[in-house]
Amino acid sequence: MKIKDFLKEHKISVGDNAIFLLEKLGLKDEKLIKFLEREIGESAKMSKSKANVVDPEEAVERYGADTVRLYILFAAPPEQDFEWTEEGIQGAYRFLQRFWNFVNKHLDKIRDLSYTREEIRKLQGKAKEVRREIHQTIKEYRRDFEERYQFNTAIAKIMKLLNTLQDFEPKSETDYKVLREGIETITLLLSPITPHIAEEVWEMLGNEGFVVTQPLPEPDEEALKLEEIEIPVQVNGKVRARIKIPADAGEEEVKEIALRDEKVKKYTEGKEIKKVIYVKGRLVNIVVK
Repeated sequence: MKIKDFLKEHKISVGDNAIFLLEKLGLKDEKLIKFLEREIGESAKMSKSKANVVDPEEAVERYGADTVRLYILFAAPPEQDFEWTEEGIQGAYRFLQRFWNFVNKHLDKIRDLSYTREEIRKLQGKAKEVRREIHQTIKEYRRDFEERYQFNTAIAKIMKLLNTLQDFEPKSETDYKVLREGIETITLLLSPITPHIAEEVWEMLGNEGFVVTQPLPEPDEEALKLEEIEIPVQVNGKVRARIKIPADAGEEEVKEIALRDEKVKKYTEGKEIKKVIYVKGRLVNIVVK
């Protein structure tokens, strides 16, 4: 039997003994331990007896309490174990730094801006798409955080929203109001997870009071409404095009739009259309012979 299989069968990891041995020999090296674990046996579960615990005070001193809280909640659902990794906590630290730098980059333009929901509902183009994602994030975050207790997926949605805001290039004052709404939203959603940075950003934005006393934002149902959706069109089961249709379009209207599409015509012209199947909001399948 291979050493690796023996260790696995008896639930023994290299970390059970190698850490102590290398320590006594003065050769303790994290890279070497990880190499041995990867090549010979699986990683050890945290245990004081195995000398592989992480001191939270050291992590807090190095990265800050917010980073440690974010990493622990993001690493896995609360009911599951997870392996503490340096790469993971560094990733959490980089995310908070990225958010902090992003806020400071735009602070001069957004600090003195005020807005109302009614005012920024009348948007078009990219700003409208960004605002829809802001409120989609609020909706999904509240479901994950308050109903499902899936903090890791709630945090993932905040990270995705920050990516969207970073890709957004505001040009008008209204665009900057949307950007401010997005930054305020991230700040409020991060508040239960990373209270220190959230409090700092809240104050930097010129808001009164403490962020911890603010309620979580409610999604704006108007912002969530889709005017157009994109769906694939299949011809004999193969995707040949993607079409945009009004979100409230009826079956016949969708079929007409699909059959008029130039890419679809290439595969239907000169052929007998036997059937057109529309799965509402999902796809059109055209059967030809």
